[in-house]
Amino acid sequence: MSVLVTGGCGYLGSHTCLALLEAGYEVVAVDNLCNSSRESLKRVSEMTGQPFKLYECDVRNGMQLMQVVEQNNVEAVIHFAALKSVSESFEKPLEYYENNVGGTLTLLRVMALQKVPYLVFSSSATVYGEQEVQPVHESAALRPCSPYGRTKVTCEEMIEAAARANPDFSAVILRYFNPVGAHESGRIGEAPQGEPSNLLPRLTRAAAGSLPPLVIAGDDFPTPDGTGLRGYVHVCDIAQGHVAALEALERRPSGVLTCNLGAGRPVSVRELIDTFERATGVSVPCRVGPRREGDLAACWADITRARQELGWSPLRTMEEACRDAWNWQSQNPFGYDGSVL
Repeated sequence: MSVLVTGGCGYLGSHTCLALLEAGYEVVAVDNLCNSSRESLKRVSEMTGQPFKLYECDVRNGMQLMQVVEQNNVEAVIHFAALKSVSESFEKPLEYYENNVGGTLTLLRVMALQKVPYLVFSSSATVYGEQEVQPVHESAALRPCSPYGRTKVTCEEMIEAAARANPDFSAVILRYFNPVGAHESGRIGEAPQGEPSNLLPRLTRAAAGSLPPLVIAGDDFPTPDGTGLRGYVHVCDIAQGHVAALEALERRPSGVLTCNLGAGRPVSVRELIDTFERATGVSVPCRVGPRREGDLAACWADITRARQELGWSPLRTMEEACRDAWNWQSQNPFGYDGSVL
């Protein structure tokens, strides 16, 4: 099966391209490289010994996307391409709607015209917002607290509408909770351009001395140690979840399946710092700062449906995620393209 991966050069995209190639799929990737590097997929090709096509393409460019799909006989799409910073989405909400919603709309139109039957959509736990009941089940009311989260809800609604209108189209929507870590080889990992917004890359860079001390965004949440609780899950487990979703689509004739991907147990920010220091033997300089807009006290996943419908569950521990993240940071202090991490 030929699989198009949008945002293929990114953190999740590159790890998923690797997992797809290892599972025997043909991979075609597109990326506009606004927050990623070609080098990630060059390394994936070297790791697997399998060359594959990468197009510099924005998913909002329907004509170019149509050509890629047509020329490569694409049979399924995994759609990562999106802007993804919760805090930045408050500053640039229209940019987030244009990119995330506009890109998904263009992709769905191209898929319909080219009769591509399968889609795996990269959604987010941010669609849930503040929830009284934890862990969060897929049936929970959607209460996104940020423009980013609202773009993901809108994209989910479009996908569900497209599936209702076309019985030959089916999709798996994956809502994942805080991917962390890197490939165990240290060859691919999380390398955002500029200062990272996610916790673990900020932590590893603070530990390496390339960023100031880590700022813990609030220690006055109603949690056991006052810091936020999250369902951190290893990025390689997330990548395997996308392979499992594709396999599920081949078994499902139509409709939309929505699944959480997460660790199934919460870890606080302070626990993650302690785990990193214990797993690597490296101290993390840190201080407490104010909460960030849109941050929640607690959010972790009920992954029962993913276990039952996809046959998926996380295999890697937080200790492994921390060691792998530090291995990536240590091997790539200047990132993919030479900018200091």
